[in-house]
Amino acid sequence: MTSNTRVVVIGAGLAGVRLARRLGELGTPVTLVGDEEHRPYNRVLLAEVLAGRYSPDVIALPAPARLTRGRVTGIDRQVRAVHLADGSEIAYDTLVLATGSNPVLPPLRGLFTADHVLPEGIHAFRTMDDCLGLSKAVRPGVKAVVIGGGLLGVSAARALARRGAQVVLAQQGERLMERQLDPNASKLVQRHLKDLGVEIHTECRVRDVRCVGGAVRSVEMHDGYALDAELVVLACGVHPRTGLAQSAGLEVRKGIVVDDELRTSDPHIRAIGDCAQHDGTVYGLATPALEQAEVLAELLSGRRPHARYTGTRALTRLTLAGHDSPFDLAAFGETEALPGDDVVQLTDATRGTYRKVVVRDDRLVGGVLVGELGTVGALARAWESAEPLPDDAPLLHLLTNDGGS
Repeated sequence: MTSNTRVVVIGAGLAGVRLARRLGELGTPVTLVGDEEHRPYNRVLLAEVLAGRYSPDVIALPAPARLTRGRVTGIDRQVRAVHLADGSEIAYDTLVLATGSNPVLPPLRGLFTADHVLPEGIHAFRTMDDCLGLSKAVRPGVKAVVIGGGLLGVSAARALARRGAQVVLAQQGERLMERQLDPNASKLVQRHLKDLGVEIHTECRVRDVRCVGGAVRSVEMHDGYALDAELVVLACGVHPRTGLAQSAGLEVRKGIVVDDELRTSDPHIRAIGDCAQHDGTVYGLATPALEQAEVLAELLSGRRPHARYTGTRALTRLTLAGHDSPFDLAAFGETEALPGDDVVQLTDATRGTYRKVVVRDDRLVGGVLVGELGTVGALARAWESAEPLPDDAPLLHLLTNDGGS
């Protein structure tokens, strides 16, 4: 690429900011367009802002030099320009979609007012505005219901409990964080939340929310049981934000389809992060988004024209800090063993720690750690390499030696 090539990046989240900053460092001019009025920030740490541990400034990202605030309303692929809500347009030679994801809003009766807005007291938990709105509404003793027991729901429930709310977490599945954790690790997460005063209901489906005077008053389950609620947090997952791509006629399946060069069905448009689908996978995690941004920066700057993104073996990590009740966990790969797999588990019920690895054909295929993460670096490297484990590294060694991490 020549130095005067116009690169425009839509989306000022982790992926978009990382790409824009790396391109700037490599001498390629770039314009970043973000639709939030706040400084770019690390969305992963919003729960810590809600918990009162960090101020919004602490999780701010270093913004690139050319940041345009505005909402993109359309892409004109013929003239290569993006249109903004204020009527302006920005021309591009290469466009990068880093539009992220939207929260999943469950199909509950009473969830929206006649004006299609969320009633008072009902909050999604995806943006800084969501976080600040929740922070303003939470107070000691307030009755809060978190709908969803995945990574986001667990983080939100813990943050609200630390602020003194009376929290009930409603999870449709059998256990908490069932996508990432095995049953033993899920039990430890549940115990941690209960120790903070969180009431947990699993295998329960929410049917509707009841509002009076435009404000939420209760959440009703399918079995007719009602939970009093002054605050409701929707933590039911996310889905790729693909509206712009679809309107522009790009190929979209689960996400915006990209190849190993992060190129969409239009050769002048790339996509990275939560909105992108590479080799059939939409990751929705920070590490793959950052890796995609690094590869694309190398490509667009011309520094490594043969760079390719070949996928990420993503590790889920949750750090819930606090001097009185810290809680850390990490999970990767297959945490449930198949017949014939070798498994080693170490559990300390008193300390609330748990470590487990799964080995198949002499290769580490997955693991989960709760409470003590000293070995996570060595385990992650062994898993990512997908190489046979050395003969002098017994399974127990994997769990008890930090490998210099």
